[in-house]
Amino acid sequence: MSSKNYIALFLFVLLGFAGVWRLQERIDVQQSEVAREDDQLMLRSSKLVKGLSLEYAPLVADIYWTRVVQYFGNKQAENQVDLRLLWPLLDVTSVLDPQLMPVYHFGSTFLSDASPRGAGRPDLAVELLERGLRANPDEWRLYYDLGFVYYFDMKDYAKASAALYEGSKNPKAFIWMKAMAAKIATEGNSTETSNFLWQDVYNTTKDPLVKQNALRHLQLLRAEDDRKQIDVLADEYQKRFGRRPVRMSELVQSGLLRREPVDALGYPYILSEAGRAELNLKTPLRDKWIKAPGSK
Repeated sequence: MSSKNYIALFLFVLLGFAGVWRLQERIDVQQSEVAREDDQLMLRSSKLVKGLSLEYAPLVADIYWTRVVQYFGNKQAENQVDLRLLWPLLDVTSVLDPQLMPVYHFGSTFLSDASPRGAGRPDLAVELLERGLRANPDEWRLYYDLGFVYYFDMKDYAKASAALYEGSKNPKAFIWMKAMAAKIATEGNSTETSNFLWQDVYNTTKDPLVKQNALRHLQLLRAEDDRKQIDVLADEYQKRFGRRPVRMSELVQSGLLRREPVDALGYPYILSEAGRAELNLKTPLRDKWIKAPGSK
């Protein structure tokens, strides 16, 4: 065999080993991820953990709650959407200590929010909050959280109104809860109501993940409102000039806008080929875009 053939054979074998090495690395990473997630929750039976914990159940609950926060935070940091262990962790934690309020307040948010911001399981969020209310009937904030889930994530305005109204009966509750219950019952899908509720969450929560989530929703709701106003101006432009604008600068030049509008992050809005306002292709808000209440 010639030296060229030896060299070719050597390179072929070398590339083959490199490929196998790379494949094994990927397999090891995937296996370590599975092992790490399994380590997050060795025991899934809440009754079993409760029985084993004896009088130390509240302490074990604190440990499990720490696991919940770490699990959810790591998933968010790594942009992973598989949150299958979230409910088992919350289930165990709430059974170990039914009076641990952060489990209900923040756990319901983690569960109910749509992917990729949460697990997309508002049904489990409702189950968790109802469990909390059975154990803590005087905790009026749980009614507020329950109404929040029904309103935003399940679009069940009748149940949202009922939850807020029931919570408003507590003398310590927010004074506006009864009025908000009536407003939701009357208007249902309202951007104004959404802004009010998300702003309240942003102002009152101390959890950084929930605060960031509330801020993003407020930014998206503002974008939805901006788009509606721009479309109204585009309609007026069409009446004046017989065609819809395709560039925002046309609205500025016509005097309908003083300057090109920007979203909450400073990115200018754009117009589609049909002359409808859209988020800029480069804005980070586009990745988190939701159909805000009141949008079509």
